Amino acid sequence: MNGFHYVYTLQSVSHPSQFYTGQTHDLRLRLREHNAGKVPHTAKFRPWIVRSATAFSDRTRALGFERYLKSGSGRAFLRRHL
Repeated sequence: MNGFHYVYTLQSVSHPSQFYTGQTHDLRLRLREHNAGKVPHTAKFRPWIVRSATAFSDRTRALGFERYLKSGSGRAFLRRHL
């Protein structure tokens, strides 16, 4: 597939201490899915806003960055920078 792959971090509007990190090739569509309650993990904390998004031309690198952000040091990085 051509195009960019995005690693994104969402913040809940209704529960501001809740964050979610994911990866997609269509950021706008994925945000709509989160806010429509179509993602079980995020449904109870909607609505969501995008706090950060990083574009990668390589899906493998995007998946690696997502994995990092979901690790202990990656979560600490997000706390410091968001």
